[in-house]
Amino acid sequence: MIVRCALAIAFIASQLAVRAQDNWKLDTEKEGIKIYKTAVPDSKVKAVRVIAMLDTDLSQLVSVLMDVNTGSQWVYHTKSSVLIKKVSPSELYYYSEVDLPWPCENRDFVAHLTVTQDPRTKAVTIDGPAVPGYVPLKHGIVRIGHSKGKWILSPVGNKVKVEYTLQVDPGGAIPAWLVNVFAAQGPLESFRKLKAQLKKPTFQGAKLSYIQD
Repeated sequence: MIVRCALAIAFIASQLAVRAQDNWKLDTEKEGIKIYKTAVPDSKVKAVRVIAMLDTDLSQLVSVLMDVNTGSQWVYHTKSSVLIKKVSPSELYYYSEVDLPWPCENRDFVAHLTVTQDPRTKAVTIDGPAVPGYVPLKHGIVRIGHSKGKWILSPVGNKVKVEYTLQVDPGGAIPAWLVNVFAAQGPLESFRKLKAQLKKPTFQGAKLSYIQD
């Protein structure tokens, strides 16, 4: 049962990102999705890095990632994802609860998303660290207090290269080695569903005033 918990909690890898670490080692490669891992100083949980080429443009992809209210449709094991505060079209805060199988307790977090674009290369960076406050702690749910995450979206012809990295401590009593063993499953499933999400009519032809395609 604890293995199932570790597998489920690996979903976190599809929501949050981190600065690139050295010595990345390829862990999984399926359907054009490459997942790497690396050790992190002073942490038992390895960082995860995902690289994929997606058939989309920058505005369409950013529209999906910033539409946090639909996160439960494609982010692995997400029970709820709700906008808390929209600071501007390119900055927001949202709350999410992660559904884990018994006997594990669900996890939750508040994330702060900010979008920036390099005017020369057009590469888009989305930072999404977990932040304290905004939502009171809830009984029976473990709050994720530490995470670093980053999306880097680079246009390549008529596609977008996605580099998605993260390092997160899921908290609770789940052994870190088990989380590391199954950490590839969460991002793999999320990226599969992300591809499907991009094809939905809601996001077709999306254009954003702060993104130059």
